[in-house]
Amino acid sequence: MARKLPHPIPYQGSKRILAPTICQLLPPRINILYEPFAGSAAMTIFAAQNGLAKKFILGDTLEPIIELWQLIVENPSATSKQYAYVWRGQQAESADYFNKVRDRYNSEFDPVDLLYLICRCVKNAVRFGAAGRFTQSHDKRRLGMSPEKMDAAIHGVSRLLRGKTEFRKGDWLTTIVDAGGDDFVYMDPPYMGTSIGRDKRYHQQLLPEDLAAGLMSLNARHIRFALSYDGMTGDKEYGPELPRSLEMVRLFLHAGRSSQSTLHGKSDETIESLYLSRNVRAPSDIRFGVKDRIPTNLSLQFCLD
Repeated sequence: MARKLPHPIPYQGSKRILAPTICQLLPPRINILYEPFAGSAAMTIFAAQNGLAKKFILGDTLEPIIELWQLIVENPSATSKQYAYVWRGQQAESADYFNKVRDRYNSEFDPVDLLYLICRCVKNAVRFGAAGRFTQSHDKRRLGMSPEKMDAAIHGVSRLLRGKTEFRKGDWLTTIVDAGGDDFVYMDPPYMGTSIGRDKRYHQQLLPEDLAAGLMSLNARHIRFALSYDGMTGDKEYGPELPRSLEMVRLFLHAGRSSQSTLHGKSDETIESLYLSRNVRAPSDIRFGVKDRIPTNLSLQFCLD
């Protein structure tokens, strides 16, 4: 488990750091692991590396990200070669190169252009505007993941997932419609504060009431699931607690130092919530993996009365 895992898509907010902790809570003998908010697919990659499921299904409403994952897994050499071509263009053209690629992506929605934009944009923090247009600007301090490093990451992930992964485009409930009792669904949807309002980071909003209704339907189907949803950095909380009627257990996980607070000269720690469905065995300590790092003003509680 100590071996470094390949991660070709460096999303900000990726569960790359938390995946080893979260995967300790997964039940044994999972048939299919569903990740309907695919993003960087950090949970799927970790689970595949450690043999935690027989098969995997990646889904997302952002169609180019699913097309990108399919290219990475099923055609790694061509994908790596195309990324290298796009990446090297920035060394030969003007500083406006990033904007040219962004304009091209917003017109053609090429998945490898999206990969370059994610790697090169500020703090790897994607931002989307109307009609799924990529709006984030480029990071002037770096050029993004090098072609050599990307090639290793792409081929590494392909070796892990090829032949046992299905790719689905669409709403999260649609992409997990056939999940059964032997399967497991891991969800990492956008926080309400990052999908609605001025600081919009996701191409499609997800309202808390819609999420709660969907989770209720999973309970009715006896589907096992885990949900990363809200959290806090310092004194700032993200998103309201989900309804107790869902009978989930809420755990608190330590996600490391906040990159945003570091930029402002602070050292705030990020605490993320993980909700477990009522049919998943929860640990006795809801401060799972946190030890003494939770701020004293954070109220610890179960959603299951």
